[in-house]
Amino acid sequence: MRVLNLLLSLALLASAQIIHAEILPEAQVGIKIPLTKKPTTRPMTVAYIPTLKRYYIADGGLAPMGGEGEVPYSKSEIHSYDETGKYINSSRPGYDNRSLYYNPNTAKLETVTYNISSDVGFSPNSGIFSIDLTESGDLKHTSNDVFGFNPAFGDSATIPSYNPETNQYYAKQERGNKVWVVETKSREKISEISLDLKTAGAEHHDISDHFIGYSGIKGQELVLLDVDHKAALIFDLNGKYMGRSELPKDLKLRSQNHFNGTGYANDMLFVYHEPEGEFGTYYGFKVLKNN
Repeated sequence: MRVLNLLLSLALLASAQIIHAEILPEAQVGIKIPLTKKPTTRPMTVAYIPTLKRYYIADGGLAPMGGEGEVPYSKSEIHSYDETGKYINSSRPGYDNRSLYYNPNTAKLETVTYNISSDVGFSPNSGIFSIDLTESGDLKHTSNDVFGFNPAFGDSATIPSYNPETNQYYAKQERGNKVWVVETKSREKISEISLDLKTAGAEHHDISDHFIGYSGIKGQELVLLDVDHKAALIFDLNGKYMGRSELPKDLKLRSQNHFNGTGYANDMLFVYHEPEGEFGTYYGFKVLKNN
C-alpha cells in the first residue's frame, strides 16, 4: 500500500503544475468541514492527501512544555476528516503546528512548527516533522524528524507553503508584502518575492499576516487571503498581481483570520469561519478554475 501510494503521488507530482486557469470572479464553495471536536488551541491550517481522500486540520498555539527530566511536548492536536468532511480521529504528536501539508516526494504528511527559524530564540521540538498514519490514513501519535530549525524561514509565526516541484517553501513575512523562498539545504533565503499589494488594492494590515498558499498553477502560483475585503488575491512568483476572487460577503471573518485558520489544499483556499457551528467550520473555496 505504501509503495502504491508513493507511485500515485509521483504521478500526481509529474502532472501537478497546470499551465492555464481561470480566476473565478466569485469563489465557489468546494467543501465545508464543520469541526466536530473542540480545537485544542487555534485551528491553524489544512492539508489533503489525494490517495487517501483525507483532510487533516492542525491546531497550533501551545508551546512544547515538559517538567524536569521530561521531553518538551505540545498539547496541540491534528484532526482527520474524510472527503465529505466527516470527522475520523485526532492525534497529539507533540508539536506547535503552523504549516501542514502532504509531501508527494516522500508520501508523508509533514508539519512545520512555530519558530522553525529560532527567530525568538531556540525552542524545543521546532523544525519540520512527518506525522505517522495508518494504512487507511488515520492519525497516529508518533512522528519522525525531517529537518531541524532553519533561520531562512524568517518570522517565527510564518505558515510556509510547500512547492513539491522545486522542493521549496514560500514563507510569508509578517506586517508586509514580503515572501521568502526557502530551501531546507540553505541557511539563508534563496530569494524574496515582493507582492504588488498596491495594484491589488490592499494594504498589509488587510491581508493574512503569516500565510500565502501555493496553487501549483503556472503564472498564478500564489494565493493570498484578503481578510478585510473578503477576497482571494492571486499573484505569480514575481509578485505580480494577476486578479482576485471574491469570497461571500456574508462570511463573518474575525481578527484572528489575519493570523491563522487558513490553508491551501486539494485546489482550494481554506478559511476558518468561527461563528458557524459549535466549534467553527472550515470552508474550502475554489478560486481558480482549470481549463
